[in-house]
Amino acid sequence: MMQVTLTMKPRAKPFLPIEAEMITPMNFIGSRELFVWEGNKKRRLEELFTVRKEGNVNSPEKIVVVLRGDTSRVKRVGEYMSSGTIIIEGDIGMHCGNFMRGGNIEIHGNADGWLGREMRGGSILCHGNAGDYCGSGYRGEKRGMRGGTIEVMGNAGDYLGEYLTGGEIHVHGNAGMFAGAEMRGGMLVIDGDARIPAANMSKGTCVVRGRVHDMLPTFERIGEREGMVVYHGDVANRGKGELVVAKERCIAL
Repeated sequence: MMQVTLTMKPRAKPFLPIEAEMITPMNFIGSRELFVWEGNKKRRLEELFTVRKEGNVNSPEKIVVVLRGDTSRVKRVGEYMSSGTIIIEGDIGMHCGNFMRGGNIEIHGNADGWLGREMRGGSILCHGNAGDYCGSGYRGEKRGMRGGTIEVMGNAGDYLGEYLTGGEIHVHGNAGMFAGAEMRGGMLVIDGDARIPAANMSKGTCVVRGRVHDMLPTFERIGEREGMVVYHGDVANRGKGELVVAKERCIAL
């Protein structure tokens, strides 16, 4: 095994975002120089992070990258990663796990918007809260997350799983507005509350175990399953998806 520890150095302008799509296990094989962008300035990785390597391997599957310090403004970590592990000890910025194809990302703090955007495989575990558009497609895209798993132990923001096409998202807390909007497939599970879930879905399954606020009238009740009410829809979109909600905990729009 090989561990790469990246510890954020104090910055004169800590509010500036850092574009760090190169932080993936694969890129730490060998000794080539790596660069990130701080605002509009190109920086060597060592200018912003203290880099410590322990071990030496030739396979990304055996590499663990650990991020420490204030990484809340570090964006695009794990973009396109296909193997290995990234552990973030605090908060992380936007677009973490973009287009991820494999491997594991574990976030011990909160994640900003677009966590796991359009991911294809692998797993993301966020111990805190996730921002808006978790597991969604980017603006203008017609497919969001297509495979893999995202688990959020806290709450998620608006548009959770928008255009979800495959894979599974599980949020243990509450979700914001329009969770599962435009779903094309996959599984979305929300243990807490949600507002206007599964709007215009065509396929897939959305489960809300808490209270559903402002449920759309364009879903057809088709039965019950394990103490939950099962709806078919969204019929406004000729949809064949399932919206499963807790009994007596639904407030219609």
